[in-house]
Amino acid sequence: MIELQHIAKRYEVGGQPIYALRETSEIIQSGDYVAIVGPSGSGKSTLLNIIGCLLRPSEGAYLFKGQDVSQLDDQALSQLRQHQIGFIFQSFHLVPRLTALGNVALPMLFAGIPSSERQLRAQEALESVGLSDRMHHRPNQLSVGQRQRVVIARAIIMQPSLLLADEPTGNLDTHSGQQIMELLESLNAKGLTMLVVTHDPNVARRANRIIVLADGQIVKRLRGDELLPGSLPWS
Repeated sequence: MIELQHIAKRYEVGGQPIYALRETSEIIQSGDYVAIVGPSGSGKSTLLNIIGCLLRPSEGAYLFKGQDVSQLDDQALSQLRQHQIGFIFQSFHLVPRLTALGNVALPMLFAGIPSSERQLRAQEALESVGLSDRMHHRPNQLSVGQRQRVVIARAIIMQPSLLLADEPTGNLDTHSGQQIMELLESLNAKGLTMLVVTHDPNVARRANRIIVLADGQIVKRLRGDELLPGSLPWS
């Protein structure tokens, strides 16, 4: 599904090239569940943003379902993000004045889906994440865990084939974090490909595979069950 070929991301700082990511090659199969881990500044979010078509690589090729997306124009990338990729961010990015239902329906509004269909699909998505009784609440009327469930419902509303999660449990207590991971894993069990960036080794070890980054490069690959509880694979 995803093939990264010698991907690099370079920035110019003071006239000098600084690499956030370098010589990164990886294949991710459809239905895979991969955790991306590493110390701060290792390139985790950069890699996720390139895979999510939010950043263009400076070097290398990125193939999504066989198509070299690094060659697509901005409009084509926007369409790919809208219809193929769901995003879950630690900071939620919910619109404060909209209800949970309105926030979940927003991607469909941008896609030009009729109002009646938006309403029905948003309701179904919120029911699927256990928020049928909170549809008409605004974000400030929801708990942190409930807000994250709204974000998940919004991320899957366009029925993407790839779900990218950046620290999905970072703002949550242990119990809420466990519930969110179980919810995400239920989506993966239905065939949704999932990549999770996390600092938490207990979250990472739930994945099928773990990719370890350091200094912008992949330095280790291991199965989730090879990571001991609480251990840091980059230390």
